[in-house]
Amino acid sequence: MYKEFFGLRANPFNVNPDPRYLFLTRHTEEALACLTYGIQSRKGFVLLTGEVGTGKTTLINKLMEWLRVQQVATAFVFNPRMDVLQLLEYMMGDFGIPCESKSKSQMLQLLYGWLLDRYRAGETAVLVIDEAQNLSDEVLEEIRMLTNLETFTEKLLQIVLVGQPELEQRLKQPQLRQLRQRLTLRAKTHAFNLGETESYIVQRLRIAGSNGETIFDREAAIAIFRYSTGIPRVINLLCEHCLVSAFVDQKKLVTAEIVDSVARDFDLADGVAAAMTPPAPPSSQKFDLVDALRTLATLADKLRENEQQDLEKGRKL
Repeated sequence: MYKEFFGLRANPFNVNPDPRYLFLTRHTEEALACLTYGIQSRKGFVLLTGEVGTGKTTLINKLMEWLRVQQVATAFVFNPRMDVLQLLEYMMGDFGIPCESKSKSQMLQLLYGWLLDRYRAGETAVLVIDEAQNLSDEVLEEIRMLTNLETFTEKLLQIVLVGQPELEQRLKQPQLRQLRQRLTLRAKTHAFNLGETESYIVQRLRIAGSNGETIFDREAAIAIFRYSTGIPRVINLLCEHCLVSAFVDQKKLVTAEIVDSVARDFDLADGVAAAMTPPAPPSSQKFDLVDALRTLATLADKLRENEQQDLEKGRKL
């Protein structure tokens, strides 16, 4: 609807996890390097965690894209609400291993033989499980047992578990300690700081066909960071609706006022005000809430970059 108005070829803030739009911050590069190293080195088990909306699935899709280029056999489980047999059946199907039997032992025998053949050919296989925090303890234990498919020196199946921080807490449970001990590498996704948020918006617009003309002014980017707290999914949501709103009003530039209006529509303004509003000043002083919030957003960015304190502590300083 607004693409032609802003001179774009595609929707820059689509919420789908398109790997073309992966934004490589230092944390993202570290996570991607960790995943690729773990697979190439046949470490067996790699864990990727991050808060909701911080780009885990986009990162995994980029990994899967790289694996396909490398002609690595992959199985991708995106719905973890399965029992053990369903998981094995799905995995075998995604790997393309013919199996008519519903017997767990026979499926494992076929899988082991297939993995050995790939190993002898100098190839590997990767199982990626998204939303792994929803796996049952029984399935998690079965996944651990899959890492026993090995030679004397290397793991035959590389497994990447992807989930929210709750997954890390689950793995601390005593009954899952053996699985926890098998995790050789851990990677994390993070929210953006202010500078990364600005660069993220510019990059997505560029990939979508922008000629470089400013569409979001700096104050708008600061407001987007403040309301989204640097979460990419929320940034996309805000930016998408800001473009729609600006198009409706026939405005070529998205301003902080437009962002504020969109944030109110999605009830984001109340949460930010409650979390970040400083103590009320004396009645004799004039207090501008918007200016105060923008000042706090700048301070929060500096604190994030130093990775020393969170936004709330920054407010109290």
